[in-house]
Amino acid sequence: MTEAAPTPGSIGQQLKVLGAEVVLSLESVDDKTALEALRVEVLGKKGKLTKILRGLAGVAPEERPKIGHAANEVKAAVERAIEDKAKLLDQAERQARLDRPQLDVTLPAFGQPHGHLHPLAATMKEVCDTLCGLGFSIAEGPEVEDEYHNFEALNIPQNHPARDMQDTFFVDGGRVLRTHTSPVQIRAMESQQPPLMIIAPGAVYRHDDDVTHSPMFHQVEGLMVDRHVTFRHLKGVLTAFLHRLFGEDVSVRFRPSYFPFTEPSAEVDIACVICGGDGSGAAGACRVCKGTGWLEILGSGMVHPAVFEHVGYDPEVYTGFAFGIGVERVAMLKHGIDDIRLFFANDLRFIQQF
Repeated sequence: MTEAAPTPGSIGQQLKVLGAEVVLSLESVDDKTALEALRVEVLGKKGKLTKILRGLAGVAPEERPKIGHAANEVKAAVERAIEDKAKLLDQAERQARLDRPQLDVTLPAFGQPHGHLHPLAATMKEVCDTLCGLGFSIAEGPEVEDEYHNFEALNIPQNHPARDMQDTFFVDGGRVLRTHTSPVQIRAMESQQPPLMIIAPGAVYRHDDDVTHSPMFHQVEGLMVDRHVTFRHLKGVLTAFLHRLFGEDVSVRFRPSYFPFTEPSAEVDIACVICGGDGSGAAGACRVCKGTGWLEILGSGMVHPAVFEHVGYDPEVYTGFAFGIGVERVAMLKHGIDDIRLFFANDLRFIQQF
């Protein structure tokens, strides 16, 4: 049995029913998501109105304009109803916002947390400020150095162990990442005549990485050159510096050592800041000083005459002393930190402690 062809009356009736259904459906719509879903269901390309109008193909040509006019009216009525419903939903949403508790602008703001210096930056500043207070001025130089300023001018010849690949980062063009800030001292002496009192703070690089060493760390090296500078001046300056840094009561001692750019040379120790110098800890020997009661804090010495000859100073006229201190080591001792890698981990839980 074949399906009866649609008539103008049946299509018109379907359009009226569709309009009534939309009106009823809109009463239960309570948000814009549901409203959009209804619009697509009725007016979309595969919507109910499109399905009804597909029946026009079976309607007599003379009847089609009338049905098309009725369809356009239904479509326009549905669009107006949906638009009106959208306005009502907007008003309801706006009223809901107005009905919420009002913001009291007189209440104190939460604000943003204030930043502060990284513990290494704070320690570097403290070291530099202390030395500047003793009469030194700050000098700077490149971090990528030539081998002459990093080694040869500092009395470190080609066959010296410090030039081994295991210690130094070499880069193209016969240059290196500076292994200390001593090249800054060489450049300063090349550019000016004594008297000279400078410190050279900055980053240095060595091929080393463990809990107490980092491939990149920071040093502050100092230099004093003038006529009649003696080891007594070195001891006086460094003792005063360490007392200002760690306290007037801290004990300081100098031990003979060796550096290729100073002669005589000395390691400088301070009484252990953890155990107070007695070498004992909670479970036996102090783990920081290993029971000795002393901590190595810096290296120093009288500038080697060969260094003066490289920069054009007469070693028969001028003498001087140099020293170098590791900023990370000072920060670790002052704050009781046992792993240098914590400084570079960017862990806010660590940084916020300072």
